[in-house]
Amino acid sequence: MRLKPLLRAAGLAMLAGGLVLTAASGADAKRERWKLASSYGSNLDVIGANITRTLKNIDVATDGSLKIQFFEPGALVPALQVFDATSTGSIDAAYSSAGFHAGKLPHMIFFASVPFGPSVNEYFGWLVGGGGYEIYAEEYGKYNVVPQVCGIVVAESSGWFRKPINSLDELRGLKMRFYGLGAKVMEKFGVSTQLLAGGDIYPALELGTIDATEFSYPSLDKSLGFYQIAKHDYFPGWHQQASLLEVIMNGDKWKSLTDGQRKSVEMACGEANIWSMGTAEAKQGEAIAFHQSKGVTVHKWSDAEIAKFEAAWKEVAAEQAAADPNFKRIYDAYTEFRTKYAPWKDLGYLK
Repeated sequence: MRLKPLLRAAGLAMLAGGLVLTAASGADAKRERWKLASSYGSNLDVIGANITRTLKNIDVATDGSLKIQFFEPGALVPALQVFDATSTGSIDAAYSSAGFHAGKLPHMIFFASVPFGPSVNEYFGWLVGGGGYEIYAEEYGKYNVVPQVCGIVVAESSGWFRKPINSLDELRGLKMRFYGLGAKVMEKFGVSTQLLAGGDIYPALELGTIDATEFSYPSLDKSLGFYQIAKHDYFPGWHQQASLLEVIMNGDKWKSLTDGQRKSVEMACGEANIWSMGTAEAKQGEAIAFHQSKGVTVHKWSDAEIAKFEAAWKEVAAEQAAADPNFKRIYDAYTEFRTKYAPWKDLGYLK
């Protein structure tokens, strides 16, 4: 007669013990509090929200055991100096792009964007299935930095100009903000290029420090207000058909995380890639219409002009490969994958 009450009491005791154990496990879980510097402001369309939501997802996925605090560009370190600060451990992590470290690691530009480069599909084919990520991690690892691709920048425009460009000869003598290897291509046409962080571009345009700029896709450029000064926007973005954003982490801090925390970071960044690409793709038609409503003329480079840009890019690639063995090694691996991929691209996809 007393069996059921005894079993019930035993069950309650086990449940209580389980709750205590769970609470103890939660209390004993390794808690990490990181600071993340950014090369991109949180106000930037899509890519700003991309990092703030990713950090929230990491917080949720780890039940609060890993909290990463976002800091605006310049709050901890200058926007274009986050790599060294991450490497030395001055900061725990950063949100940036490999193109912003080109002064230190010019060969790593292949993990940001490449002129006349691949679509997102092909890019991730190389990274995930073609050995690209292994090279990426190995090279950063030499500096005690662990990378995660953590956002996709879709195809961009290739320049905002104050006046229409009726001939590529008219590029000569212009001062222009330009990114990555595309800047070296533009220099072939007599353009004086410089790399500026997003927040510095509009003031430079307004003051006349630069004559023209490129930055990103239309909705992101809209958030920076280029249309108020430069009324001619040129497409396609031959220099950046697809670009990668990254979260980089100090290697020692990464090793200090639990397996679950590391996996949460990896999964949150994987989700960020899908979210940022899909969200950005959906917004660009509306953004182009907005620019046109503000008096912007949208231009397309002619086939002949595109061919000249591509020829200049091939010159740049050959020069960089001859001058830098690290560049050549990665360029060869990248080119080898694209050659193997080409039959699938030609047969599987509409032109």
